[in-house]
Amino acid sequence: MECTGGPEQTLFHSPILLSRALRSFLLASPHTVRIITPEQFEMLLPLACVWAAEEERTILQSGVALTESQLADARRVGVAEPECVRLLRVVEIPTPTHPSLAVAASTTNLISPSTTGLTLCYGIFVRADSWGQRSLVVHEFVHTAQYERLGGFERFLRPYLLECITPPGYPYGPMEQEAITTAARLCV
Repeated sequence: MECTGGPEQTLFHSPILLSRALRSFLLASPHTVRIITPEQFEMLLPLACVWAAEEERTILQSGVALTESQLADARRVGVAEPECVRLLRVVEIPTPTHPSLAVAASTTNLISPSTTGLTLCYGIFVRADSWGQRSLVVHEFVHTAQYERLGGFERFLRPYLLECITPPGYPYGPMEQEAITTAARLCV
């Protein structure tokens, strides 16, 4: 599962393609309440796809395979290929390093120091102090199943990120609610 190829590579490696308006918007005072416009979202989405694919590769190379009970949980929530999933224990969930994407991630607060898990298709970051929390891992498996159903990074990230930044926002969108309710139901 990959991003839709081509443009995101060029955009990612050529910040000049990011409009001056977007850069000034994203680098505005941190005390200003900001939203991301649809145009800005479209400019940032390819960067997010590239970042997600790179981070997934890191997790797949360095992460650990699921235990038998985790494989069973992944199957229960609908993961088609649970043997592909890897978990990587980290002190803090990594944030993007591309300047515009890093500011957008911070602005939207989608990845913060309090983030305990992050799914990037088959790669799942788990914060070290949350390692072993079944409900968190099951929640993240639901996101893996969503990636599979939708067909990859761009097809998952577009609706997921839009529901997170559009009122009522995170965690009230349907994709996040599916993960929350499924984990609650399975981990009683």
